[in-house]
Amino acid sequence: VPRNRLLAAATAASALLADDGVLVPLSNGLPEEHLVARFSDDRVVGGIVAFGASQTGPGVVEQTSEGGFTFGRLSGRIDDTVRAVAATLAPVDPSGAAGTLVADGGNLTTNLRGARFSKLAINCAISSLGTIGGDRLGALMRHRFVRRLCLEVMTEAVQVAVRHGVQLEKVSNTIDLEWLALDDDERQVAGSPGLLAKHTVLLAVGARYRRLRSSMLSAIERGRPPPIDELNGEVTRLAAEQGVAVPLNAAVVDTVQAIARGEQRPSVDTLRALYERTREPLRLRRAG
Repeated sequence: VPRNRLLAAATAASALLADDGVLVPLSNGLPEEHLVARFSDDRVVGGIVAFGASQTGPGVVEQTSEGGFTFGRLSGRIDDTVRAVAATLAPVDPSGAAGTLVADGGNLTTNLRGARFSKLAINCAISSLGTIGGDRLGALMRHRFVRRLCLEVMTEAVQVAVRHGVQLEKVSNTIDLEWLALDDDERQVAGSPGLLAKHTVLLAVGARYRRLRSSMLSAIERGRPPPIDELNGEVTRLAAEQGVAVPLNAAVVDTVQAIARGEQRPSVDTLRALYERTREPLRLRRAG
């Protein structure tokens, strides 16, 4: 959800809330950061959605992958309000996770920022590259160059998180991003035992979530502006604050915006062109 629409909706909803009511953003990106800045930590309980779904018709939504919700506050505080939010949404939580801490197998986190940034890094690769590629995740992940793009995009996001002091936290048993991120040696080469292991993990992700289709692609198809500024755009914004170079995330933002303007079309060829266009500059910068 674009930030201006998020804040407008939250402002309208806040006027209807009871004294102890809270705003519960479920969108991608880092919505709690913006809502807490406008309202307060007491008024915001974050909700992370870790399963895929597609709208197949008016009022009809089809779940396309496994997963569940994760709830918490930016302050890390778990109180009765957070537990009440989790209990209210429990009937539509595919995971069936109890309202206990993530460490105990539940869906409440004391590290919402770390969980949010982990989901952001995954979305920057899966959703944004899925938008450019124009296909479901399973088909895209069969291409080695697509998996390499995913690794590079997520690596940049992890570097930004580290520079901001964020401790990443897995969301609903998703991938371990700190392990998956490429090290300096892996970023210089096309193949290695470590890269083989990481490509294998992404192949498994593609198989498990093979029906997943980017909601951002659906937004473009419906004539709506893609929320790319809330995904890779957030990474580039936060990177600039710390002086971190994230050329691939910046290129992804430009490509998605070009698709939204009708200047390019989503396809595997467009994704391959992005790979070819960014690969050599990335290699030269690291060599220098």
